[in-house]
Amino acid sequence: MDEIAGVVHEPAGTPAGTVALTHGAGGSRDAPMLVALCDEWARRGWLAVRYNLPYRRRRPKGPPSGSSAADLAGIVEAVAAVRALTAGPVIAGGHSYGGRLTSMAVADHGLRPDVLTLFSYPLHPPGKPERARTEHLPRITVPTVFTHGTADPFGTLDELRPAVALIAAPTTIVEITGARHDLRSKSLDVPALAVEAALKALL
Repeated sequence: MDEIAGVVHEPAGTPAGTVALTHGAGGSRDAPMLVALCDEWARRGWLAVRYNLPYRRRRPKGPPSGSSAADLAGIVEAVAAVRALTAGPVIAGGHSYGGRLTSMAVADHGLRPDVLTLFSYPLHPPGKPERARTEHLPRITVPTVFTHGTADPFGTLDELRPAVALIAAPTTIVEITGARHDLRSKSLDVPALAVEAALKALL
């Protein structure tokens, strides 16, 4: 996994499938939510990999800069590398920027996971709902799960629902009451809820 700067979470037995997750803008593969999600997938019998996007491999801090083309190509490369690790279904996604780019890779760059799982999808910049990031959503044709906080400044649930309806495949929204963009919750087990929803989307 060195080539994609990935960390592998291995299950106790033969993996049921593989999961590839990446981080948001300004974050890295070590984001607490990604670690918790990959731990949960491994507990459920899946091999899970959290990986750094190309811009994060180039420098340890700071947001993405310039074109997203390299990050899109990095996502396609990473999911292919993870897919080769074991048999079974493949689930791909990420948090915020990483999830949005993974969804764009699914829509327009030939990426075909069995399920797309998106955490805190950045529907628009905070305070700028007119700048909706939805143009590619109708071209997504794989089951998609959105895990989203009800207090996320990047998009309300009322804004998210019609955007999700644009996707030409089964969709699920996992609502995390009171959570903001980081999806932290004192009362809900966010990784368990998200993984359960993705497993149901496989059926």
